[in-house]
Parts: sequence; C-alpha cells; structure tokens
Amino acid sequence: MSSPAAIRRATLDIATLRSLSDRSDTAGLLRAGTHAAAIAAGCTLVWLALGSWWLLPAMALHGLTLVTLFAPLHESVHYTAFKSRRIADIVGFIAGAGIGWNAPYYKHFHLAHHRWCQDPERDPELTVPVPTGWGSFIVRLSGWTHWRGRLLDVWALSRGDYRERPWVPEGARAEVTASMRLQLALYAALLLASVILESTALLWLWVIPVFLAQPALRAWLVCEHTLCTDDANPLTNTRTTLVPAAMRVLMWNMPFHAEHHLYPQIPFHRLPEAHALIAPKLAHVDRGYAGTLRRIVKSFA
Repeated sequence: MSSPAAIRRATLDIATLRSLSDRSDTAGLLRAGTHAAAIAAGCTLVWLALGSWWLLPAMALHGLTLVTLFAPLHESVHYTAFKSRRIADIVGFIAGAGIGWNAPYYKHFHLAHHRWCQDPERDPELTVPVPTGWGSFIVRLSGWTHWRGRLLDVWALSRGDYRERPWVPEGARAEVTASMRLQLALYAALLLASVILESTALLWLWVIPVFLAQPALRAWLVCEHTLCTDDANPLTNTRTTLVPAAMRVLMWNMPFHAEHHLYPQIPFHRLPEAHALIAPKLAHVDRGYAGTLRRIVKSFA
C-alpha cells in the first residue's frame, strides 16, 4: 500500500488543495451564529414546554443543538474554522465546556487520532474499544463511556496527571491543566449562581437535554470508522455520510469525514466542494446513518 501522504497527493493536486484550504472568519462566525440561534430556539422551546407533556421531547430536540457543539469544538482545534486562532480558541473552549470536553486537551487527543487513525496501539479514540456485541454497542450509545471518560479527564488533568494520556506533549501540559481548572471554576460559578438564584434553568436548558441527546451523537460518531479498514489508508479507513442540510449545518459538515481525514487543512465550509471532487475515490460513502448502524449490528452475529 502507498503511504498516506502519497495517497493524498494522488487524490487531489496541490493547486486544488490550496484553493480549498482558505480559512474564513466570516464563514466561521456565520456558522457559529447560526448554531447559537438554534440553541436559543431550543431553549425557548423547552421554556415554553415547562409543566407540560411536551417537555421531554422538547428537551431531546434541544439537546441535539447542544451535543452538536462537538462540531465547532472539532473544527476549532484544527484551527480551520476561523482565520483567527484567538477566535478558534474562544469558540473551542465554549463549545467544549458545553459538552464536557476541555478544548486544549481535546486538541492533542484528536490530533493523535488523526496521526494514528485506526492504529489500536496509538489511536486514543480506540482506548474505548469498538463495539463487538449488543452489550458494548448499547453501552457506547448510552453515553456512559463518554461521561466516564470526561470525569476521568477532569480528575487527572486538573491534578496534572498525564500518565495515561501520553498524547499530550510535555510542553502543553501546563496549559491543559490550567484550562481544565478554569473550566471547573466556570462550572462551579454556574452551579453557585443557580443555588443563589434558586433556579433550575440550567437543569432544564442544559444538563438534561445534553444527556438525552448524547446517544444520537454517539451513534453518529461510531459510524465514522467502524467497519472501515484497520490501516493507514485514508481512502478506506474513514466513512463519509450524506445527511440532510439541517444536520450538515449543525454538524459543521463533519459528516464529510473521509474528506476531512484526507485533508484536515480544508475548512468545514469547503468540504462539500472537496467531496464533489474526490467522492468516487472513497471506499465508504453512505446515505444516512441508519444503514451503517444496521450493518454494525449485523456484524455482531
């Protein structure tokens, strides 16, 4: 097999890649504003549903606007969503805090995933094993492994313990620890404000919706690499999923995931163009997540 670098060069010529790699604060801020508006609309929907039977579905729907904060977190740590690294750092920190991730830590976690994608010894995403049966599949989709991982991160990173997180370079560890402590202080301030104001707004508008919608995000993410090749070939080890426009907006085009793994320097707003150019060369392009999830389940037999 050719090297990943050779595959990338053969798939898209350098001039085209350069033309697709322009970052834009305008595009990033417009998408961030759209996402913020969706969250505000979800908050309004939940608030109007308080005290009625519509509360649970309203919170579940609103939760989708919250768990998809994973997308601006993901784009920000690549420093492609915005031309300004400062804006990327701010958006990434806010988005990550909204779903329990610490952005500076996730940056190193995720870049290691790109560097060692599908390598069971070095890809940090594979520290949580791929589901191989109904039990592990349900546990994964429930969000249990996600929340357990985030709690372990809080405990380790806030104390500066990186023994089980070698993907964070020594030179970056002080920054990550400081950021995690700041994030914990933010959570504590929000909790204190809720107690002082005797308000349960955060519970209805944030905490419960994020937990309710977490299985949807887990289902989407488990489809990115499961049943793809366990090697370094970026044309075959990652899946692109074609989804409706509303989902592409909330997910900042993350479902074009094979394109992103091939060329992580291409910002989210140019991924549809990249897809149009390289889709015929990709091994895994699915329409929607349902079919992929069915195949994953069938593979348990």
